[in-house]
Amino acid sequence: MHKYIALFFSVSLLLFSCNGDNTPKGIIKHKEMTSLLTEVHLVDGRMSGIFQSADSLTKYGSARYDALFKRYHTDSTTFNKSLNYYASQPAEMSKMYDDILANLKFKTDSLNKAQRKTDSLRRLQEQKVKPQ
Repeated sequence: MHKYIALFFSVSLLLFSCNGDNTPKGIIKHKEMTSLLTEVHLVDGRMSGIFQSADSLTKYGSARYDALFKRYHTDSTTFNKSLNYYASQPAEMSKMYDDILANLKFKTDSLNKAQRKTDSLRRLQEQKVKPQ
């Protein structure tokens, strides 16, 4: 009888501990954090082209990050808390960065495709204007 009770509690514990989304309260969800980190990396990339003085980074960077956090309905404190949480979960962070890399590759491919289309249209316009 004791082994059935122990088995019941073991299975119950397993079922209750395996809920689908086990991120703590106050932490940005995985999917939203992936999108937010993708955008943060894009802002970082834009910032690398600006003269790297402390005043420039503060002037241009903080406004961009604030606008990004506002668009995602969060703030820098929640973002940092979430980033620290995910950094303590290496497997989760690895999956997140796989998704981020896929997002960035998709955006890069889209931009390259649009650029090729623009270049093709420009060449056609030049050929029409140029007398043969």
